[in-house]
This record gives sequence, C-alpha cells and structure tokens, in this order.
Amino acid sequence: MAEGQRATELRPITKDAVDGPVVLTRLAMAYAWLGDNDAAIERLTYLAKIPSGPDYGQLKFDPAWAAVRGDARFVKIADDLQPRSTRH
Repeated sequence: MAEGQRATELRPITKDAVDGPVVLTRLAMAYAWLGDNDAAIERLTYLAKIPSGPDYGQLKFDPAWAAVRGDARFVKIADDLQPRSTRH
C-alpha cells in the first residue's frame, strides 16, 4: 500500500489530469482487494466527481470491484455515475 500511495504522490491529479486519476483509481482498487472498504470508498467518492475518474461501467462490471459492490456507499457512487438514459 505504501508503494501505491507513493505512486499517487509521484503522479498527483493536480499535475496530471489524465494519469493521476488512473493511479488513484488503482490505489482504491488495491484497498478494495485488501478489504479496506473505507479507504477504497473514500477515494472513489472523490474520483466519481472528476472527469477522468472511473465510469459507471467500470464500477458496475469490472470484477476488481466485486469486494466492495455490496457496500451501500459503493452502490450510491455507481448509481450516481449511471447514464441518465438508463436510470429507472
């Protein structure tokens, strides 16, 4: 996790709007894999608000997020990213 955190320091979103979010998304994914839902959700909450963050399809269908899909906070983030034309 220290290496992942270091990667976000080397490629911050404030200096790289394209790759910075990718690095932070991968860190959130690593937290999810390790069972640290709070850390994963904290990062995803921020990422969902910026243009280069993960999209609805990534969160909904990528198996990497399976560990946190049952978390109500994750469901809300994914639902908020759902394209308007497919919302119920």
